[in-house]
Amino acid sequence: MEQDQRILDNITAMVEDERRLRADLASGRIDGATEQARLDRLERELDRCWDLLRQRRAKAEFGENPDEAEVRPSSQVEGYQG
Repeated sequence: MEQDQRILDNITAMVEDERRLRADLASGRIDGATEQARLDRLERELDRCWDLLRQRRAKAEFGENPDEAEVRPSSQVEGYQG
């Protein structure tokens, strides 16, 4: 459970980063291209974190060791619909 909380904390921090980027764009501190590049990277990392958390929860639900869940590459988790 402690590891799950760390993953959730990471997700929360990334969502805050996303909000900050949008505010920076709105205020003119960054340009659209910079915002988009950073958002793309954040979204890929968020997808990976959510995927890891889902894996951990599924393993725990079915009596497996959640610590055996692994971070998968962005190319594998992008586009998942859940």
